[in-house]
Amino acid sequence: MPESPPEATIPAHLLHHGDAEVRGSGLLDLAVNVHPHGPPAFLRDALVASVADVTTYPDPGSAESALAALHRRPPEEVLATAGATEAFTLLARLRPWRRPVVVHPQFTEPHAALVQAGHQVTTVLLAPGDSVGTTSIPDDADLVVLGNPTNPTGTLHPRAEVAALVRPGRLVVVDEAFMDALPGEPESWVGSRRDGLVVVRSLTKTWAVPGVRAGYLVGDAGTVSDLRAARAPWTFSSAASATVHAVTSARGMREQRRRAGELQQWRVDLQDLLASCGVPFVPSRAPFVLARPGVGAHEHLRERGIAVRRCDTFPGLGPEWVRVAARPRGVLTPLADVLAGRQSSWVPRSERTATRP
Repeated sequence: MPESPPEATIPAHLLHHGDAEVRGSGLLDLAVNVHPHGPPAFLRDALVASVADVTTYPDPGSAESALAALHRRPPEEVLATAGATEAFTLLARLRPWRRPVVVHPQFTEPHAALVQAGHQVTTVLLAPGDSVGTTSIPDDADLVVLGNPTNPTGTLHPRAEVAALVRPGRLVVVDEAFMDALPGEPESWVGSRRDGLVVVRSLTKTWAVPGVRAGYLVGDAGTVSDLRAARAPWTFSSAASATVHAVTSARGMREQRRRAGELQQWRVDLQDLLASCGVPFVPSRAPFVLARPGVGAHEHLRERGIAVRRCDTFPGLGPEWVRVAARPRGVLTPLADVLAGRQSSWVPRSERTATRP
């Protein structure tokens, strides 16, 4: 699909995130892509124990070594960050990018970080479900940002298509925030070194610790060194370090594999439900599904106590789309009940009231 002209200011909708759909609402949460069972007991214990370390300034070194060992990378190729958001901020400010490109629809925070750093961003749009190999990236792009699997489409881009984006003078950033929710992590670049390619990871989703702000990135040593020099002191907390050590342990790896299998089964069940209700959707590999129940569905579901993620805030998508988080089959019953009687377009309650005689 064609690219859009560079932007001068950041649209407010790029700052909308799924947590805004449920904060203080009391609704059934099918909007936030965080594992609904919370962190496992061994991770909770590690977080409690980390309170003993708050009297000293945090040092990310041991956490970076643990992550490096996990992915079989040298420690100098790993940078621990306060969630993926800090990684995107550091990358946005790494260089005076001449033509940064963000491939949409995808998580909007990298785009927002670039604009907030003073860059004009070029948007390249993919049709929902298409992989990056189906489009053209501007030849003069010196930064390309891509999600894999992509939020909100759930598309998993082949490694070869991601590798084809790399060229001299260009940095390719791959957001793999949901890759650990896929058994075996297919198509990941996190364990493979390639100059000019940086992978960003989050520990928020599968491990259900968004309040801890634990993430990291891996890349070639030169790029990571430049990013390390730009990182503010002590941003990676003791709690984040404790999280890394817990989830990279043998016990953590077993639980990660179990959770990945669980999430994929929930995703399959969700897709089966949508199909049985006649709701179009984009086949997903991530622990969520992009569905197209029609204009007004987002508010209609809220009126019935169900929060899903609105998707008109993602470039390339309109109000007829919603993103639904994977949940256990029994949790999805209220959603099935509402969608079974779905229409191609729902009239919001406010508009129904306004049209009464």
